Amino acid sequence: MKIAQVAPLYESVPPKYYGGTERVISYLTEELVRQGHDVTLFASGDSDTHARLIPVAHRSLRLDKHCIDEMAHHVLLLERVHQRASEFDMVHFHLGYLHFPMARQLTVPHVSTQHGRLDIADLQGLYVQFRDLPNVSISNDQRAPMPWMNWVATVHHGLSEDQYAFHADPGSYFAFLGRISPEKRVDRAIEIATRLGVPLKIAAKVDKIDADYFETTISPLLRHHLVEYVGEIGEGEKAEFLGRAIAMLFPIDWPEPFGMVMIESMACGTPVIAYRAGSVPEVITDGVTGFVVDDLDEALSAAERVAALDRRRVREEFERLFSARRMAEDYLSVYNHVIEGPGEAPAVKASAEAAAVATWKAPPDVPGRRPQR
Repeated sequence: MKIAQVAPLYESVPPKYYGGTERVISYLTEELVRQGHDVTLFASGDSDTHARLIPVAHRSLRLDKHCIDEMAHHVLLLERVHQRASEFDMVHFHLGYLHFPMARQLTVPHVSTQHGRLDIADLQGLYVQFRDLPNVSISNDQRAPMPWMNWVATVHHGLSEDQYAFHADPGSYFAFLGRISPEKRVDRAIEIATRLGVPLKIAAKVDKIDADYFETTISPLLRHHLVEYVGEIGEGEKAEFLGRAIAMLFPIDWPEPFGMVMIESMACGTPVIAYRAGSVPEVITDGVTGFVVDDLDEALSAAERVAALDRRRVREEFERLFSARRMAEDYLSVYNHVIEGPGEAPAVKASAEAAAVATWKAPPDVPGRRPQR
């Protein structure tokens, strides 16, 4: 099958540092190539792939100090895809909603994976307008704000089975990996670790929008002698960082669409202690690959018991449920379904559309936050 993968340009594919969406695109692209498909990747020029690369920006926009207008590069990306769309059997978009107007004009089959949060009031009218376009969710929970969209499948993320080495013996610390922001709740991770007297290592980036939050709320907490902030780490450092941890703490306070770091941790054999929100119950098997908790007391109890979990079983569950091979096979089923001709999009009456837009409200804990990547 001739497949186009269309990636955002903010990060390279795979990203040099943080970047869940681009990492998933890389795993999917490489696995499809390994299975013998003819894959073309539209991405930044510093991407690394065995597929045919169509570079749109010279390098990832986040690392390009000379980039002022990111949208200009993405408009060019859409035009490049439109010009070459007829070369493919399937065009797979990973751009959120940016491509919706252009995608509706395509004469070749296409599908869009929604990688971000959808519980944002600003999105409602737009997504209602384009509800007929075929979309894939990355968790069932992600669909909740927009059940009327033309969801053709839920495909959980996967990663290469040889990407992260299994670590049978944990070290002596808890790990926090990802991004420091109000919804990721690194402050909870710090409280769990310090309450139990266990060292905590934090490997996370800080976006510009979260700089004030980091300086005023988190930075003072990092002075605790049990807390070590190592900053943002690259892909080559993750296996050691996660694999040597007793557990990975994922104390989120938002509707996480998936949470790539959970399966990265599982791939190392390291169990996860996660708060019950978003996709967490779909990813973590409570009592097997970690613990799903509802409050601080449950988190503390779980942290005291987590070392008793079988790390080999954690790795086995990762291989069974979250490999790139399984993800690629699921997407191939989606591609064939769309190519053969999906059924009609779910019917939504005009009055229902208006009601959905008029009455939907953002959760009270995330006012004014932008969509998370």
